[in-house]
Amino acid sequence: MLIIRPIRSSDFEALYQIAEESGHGFTSLPVNEELLRNKIARVEASFLKEVDKPFDEGYLMVLEDTETGEVVGTCGIEAAVGMEDAFYHYRLGTEVYHSEQIEVRNEVETLTLCHDYTGAAELCTLFLRGSYRKNSNGRMLSRSRFLFLAQHKERFGETVIAEMRGESDKEGNSPFYDWLQKHFLGIDFVEADYLSGLGQKAFMAEMMPKNAVYVCLLPEDAQKVIGEVHTNTRPALNLLQAEGFRCRGYVDIFDGGPTVECNINDIRGVRESCLLTVTIGEPPESDTSYIISNTQLANYRATSAKLLVSEENDEVVISPELATGLLLEQGDQIRILAL
Repeated sequence: MLIIRPIRSSDFEALYQIAEESGHGFTSLPVNEELLRNKIARVEASFLKEVDKPFDEGYLMVLEDTETGEVVGTCGIEAAVGMEDAFYHYRLGTEVYHSEQIEVRNEVETLTLCHDYTGAAELCTLFLRGSYRKNSNGRMLSRSRFLFLAQHKERFGETVIAEMRGESDKEGNSPFYDWLQKHFLGIDFVEADYLSGLGQKAFMAEMMPKNAVYVCLLPEDAQKVIGEVHTNTRPALNLLQAEGFRCRGYVDIFDGGPTVECNINDIRGVRESCLLTVTIGEPPESDTSYIISNTQLANYRATSAKLLVSEENDEVVISPELATGLLLEQGDQIRILAL
């Protein structure tokens, strides 16, 4: 059985390996032992913390193959970004230049550095090992976060965002970043992205252009990738778009990848999830698969299974094995979402 659960300190080696496998552009998991250990400690504290309103909590979960005990994936949600460390984006805008005298009107796209998403929740750190990228495992891992959001809304910002990885080559070079490196930052994309992942972002405020950047003045290859996603990220973007996420004109300051957003209550998976009461026994046959989670916090568990769900009945029969995997007892509630 594949079970999603909160990460714990004993998962450090697995998380470090995932950080190495994830490659360039996976900012939320830099290959740094101290940072990863601190990240796990912060997550463990977040799951135990009493929250009146979201601040700087982080909820990182792992996908465990219970047959082997191996951690094969991760998914995460940040409660409210930018509350302690600055959270930068470029906002795409338009400046209009018009002269009646010469009868010329021009609209020029601009990029303006901003902190507009401060306080938003963020979907992040989605990774699944190659051998497990089958049988809708990736969809289950990604969409399971909507069950967690639905169950614990008070712990998250009202706007939920996701930063999509932008275009870069196999060596991690970004066409969008090249002009920034040449004229402003002076360090390569991989190093800048790594420092950002470490939370060392002072250099951005010190070195990034303070005024709006005119897109038409950028190199053509940089212009072409603004708002475009990396080939490997296209399936993740498609999934989020199906959930109601849209790009509102914000892009990553390093690779130009789009950031998508949706109000927490408008996310399809949040709206369509529902609570059912559990009866443990011999479940009837069904062809419909669901993502299923318990309603706990520190002992949160989620997986996928086939269930026979009736619209007229708020109870559902699950197997003893599934109950054990999700830490459920007779009469407990589960939250479900059609896979």
